[in-house]
Amino acid sequence: MTAQNVCTPSSNNLARPHSDAVWGAAWTASDTVVSISADGSIKQWASTSGQGHPPNASLPPPHPLGLVSLSVSPDGLRALYNTIEGLTCLLDLTSGEVLARFESFARTSGDPAADSVGEIDPSWAVALHPDGGTYASTGGGGNVTIRSAQPETFGKEVASLTSGRSKFGMFCQYSPDGKRIAMSMETGQIYIFDVEAGSLTTTYTSHALNVRSFAWSADSSLLLSASEDKRLTLHDVRESPGGSAGGAVATFTGHASWVLSVDISQDGKLGLSGSADKTMKIWDIGARAAVSTVQDTGEVWAVSWRPRPSAGGAGAFVSGGEDGVVRWWRGAGVSV
Repeated sequence: MTAQNVCTPSSNNLARPHSDAVWGAAWTASDTVVSISADGSIKQWASTSGQGHPPNASLPPPHPLGLVSLSVSPDGLRALYNTIEGLTCLLDLTSGEVLARFESFARTSGDPAADSVGEIDPSWAVALHPDGGTYASTGGGGNVTIRSAQPETFGKEVASLTSGRSKFGMFCQYSPDGKRIAMSMETGQIYIFDVEAGSLTTTYTSHALNVRSFAWSADSSLLLSASEDKRLTLHDVRESPGGSAGGAVATFTGHASWVLSVDISQDGKLGLSGSADKTMKIWDIGARAAVSTVQDTGEVWAVSWRPRPSAGGAGAFVSGGEDGVVRWWRGAGVSV
């Protein structure tokens, strides 16, 4: 398989390209792409043209600080994003309207005793539940907090999941079936929580350094993680018939620097990774090997496969990187 750049956002449309690094990008079920940037802006693009979308809607003005986390609902209608200091916002992708905001850094727990000892944990990474009713967040406390994603009660704490560690929580994501939450730490551990039971079920120590990103397979059975140790690790999270937890089943090597972003195609056959070595790699998960390396212009902070099925395989993907440009790519013989 080879890959080629097929289009980039033009500079003369309603929503201009980012002026700083793209720190998150997601290709939605509505066939648009949402991106967030160190310049404090969130933008939505029409995948067919690279133009700002919706054409006549204005997105929120840039935040004074960068946006570091992005999560898009499975139906492609809403996006959840988070700023460096912990302001979480829910965006209607159809209208461009911010439906709700929550300042996780503010002392608003309602418990004076808790507020006085600083138990408010500002969010760093956020993730929408597949049904859109709640979202998960993690940050400096190393735990996962589940909060309401309903506009009327947005940010209200629903549950708290404890990792038992006080290291920084770098990334979190619900499994597609909504039954688990995975959270990674700066020290390299990955924690799997059972949402219904509200408890920690598994800890993976597959990486030696910070786990920057991970992705679930569509059937929620596999988790592919990306780390500053230059490796990706594939985990089988299913329990064995005896009840024991799954574990690491494969390691992917080949990047020359930190692996910053990762995704798994909808059919579960291909992995995709972006690295600080200024390349992206496409991985054959079954063969446990890289099948393509794509050169980019800078560090690749975000990658996302197109969720829409396409003839001939996984097909198109999108990337965002240090130069502030969102790029659409396709596999050989597959049109975007």
